Amino acid sequence: MVKKKPEEKTEETKQVEQATEKKPRKTKAPKIAKSETQAQPPIEAKKIESPKIPETEYIAEVNIGTIGHVAHGKTTLVHELTGKWTQEHSEEIKRGLTIRLGYADFTVRRCPKCSEPECFTTAKKCVKHFEDTVPVRRISFVDSPGHETLMATMLTGAATMDGAILVIAANEPCPQPQTKEHLTALEIGGIKNIVIVQNKIDLITPEQAKLHYKCIKDFVKGTIAENAPIIPISAQYGANIDYLLWAIEKFIPTPKRNLDADPIFLIARSFDVNKPGTDILKIKGGVLGGILKQGKMRVSDEIEILPGRKIIKGANVEWQPIFSKVTSAFISNVKVNELVPGGSSGLGTELDPFVAKSDTLVGHVAGLRGKMPKVWHKMKLEVHLLERVVGSKEELATQPLKTNEPIMINAWTSRSVGIITKTQGNTIEMVLKLPVCIYAGERIVFSRQIGQKWRLVGYGILKE
Repeated sequence: MVKKKPEEKTEETKQVEQATEKKPRKTKAPKIAKSETQAQPPIEAKKIESPKIPETEYIAEVNIGTIGHVAHGKTTLVHELTGKWTQEHSEEIKRGLTIRLGYADFTVRRCPKCSEPECFTTAKKCVKHFEDTVPVRRISFVDSPGHETLMATMLTGAATMDGAILVIAANEPCPQPQTKEHLTALEIGGIKNIVIVQNKIDLITPEQAKLHYKCIKDFVKGTIAENAPIIPISAQYGANIDYLLWAIEKFIPTPKRNLDADPIFLIARSFDVNKPGTDILKIKGGVLGGILKQGKMRVSDEIEILPGRKIIKGANVEWQPIFSKVTSAFISNVKVNELVPGGSSGLGTELDPFVAKSDTLVGHVAGLRGKMPKVWHKMKLEVHLLERVVGSKEELATQPLKTNEPIMINAWTSRSVGIITKTQGNTIEMVLKLPVCIYAGERIVFSRQIGQKWRLVGYGILKE
């Protein structure tokens, strides 16, 4: 666990806390009986130096995404674990639908006297022994939208995930179209640490739950999630959450980080935190949200943001890098002087807030000045196509890519549209409408337009 001495709150702290403020947890309902499929050997508890350290002073060390079909309970599950409802934007509240990526974090805790898996909880007091629970680790959640028209947003979030929870509603047939599409996206992205949640078991009988469990096993057979645990829960009533926390601790470990590499900050959100009418002397710079993929970034570092700003000069279009300075850094709600890879992070900068408002810089990459990946206006990819198109009810065979065909690409948190200019065997070349900043050798996920929607069809390895 990483610990930090408490600091007094400053004005800069409000730049990140406004989007991550926690709400009180609700009272849990009685537990529903566990499935026999959950019987697993116990795992060792992590050593905690002191259980007296405030919960908010632990820094999130892993990013976990919630994925799955629309209305299967992803946001409800995040709320049950973190106390935060991630649908915060007016249109999301109006429609009851996740549209943008949501972020929340919480601490996994355990009771020293309870046996596994019942010992795992998010409460500070054990309801059985009335003992203080011990923090194990702090986790950040990335809540992804499940609607088919928001697949590009889900792929943006997948670039920031270390592991994933695949949420499947037990009261609907399995698999649903976006259940397949999201699982395929994890497989393409190389995200191997997966826990499957069989949600809404409070709406069906035990016999139906067992039949649905078999459907899930058949669905994941031969996929990257074939050996993933399946945990039946009710997120609405908090049933079997202890088993879910146990599975998260066992199957989604904190990955090893490369702290010696040049820092790469993937921007997944950007915004202006100033309220209308703010005095000009009190205006704060633009805020960047996302994850630090590698390296370390410190307050006062001079940073470069690529691809940068679009400049139109007559018939010519240029992209100029944006330069700024880090004024504050946060991991979850914790203010730090040095940013390291881990959970969802925020950077306060000296940027004009107009440049960062309303997610303008989403998809850009920030790093130390002069130590950035290449910006690509054209790409050459070694293509790997899926056998069938995923995401639609009709499983169509994937056709070869064609010259002059437009495809949508996702590179880290950026997205663009490329026009294929050349195909040769399993290699294609294309011109991008919007440039992207990424290292050669990285995976580029792409979709093609089928009907009126973009459908995931494969990935490519970026070649020089």
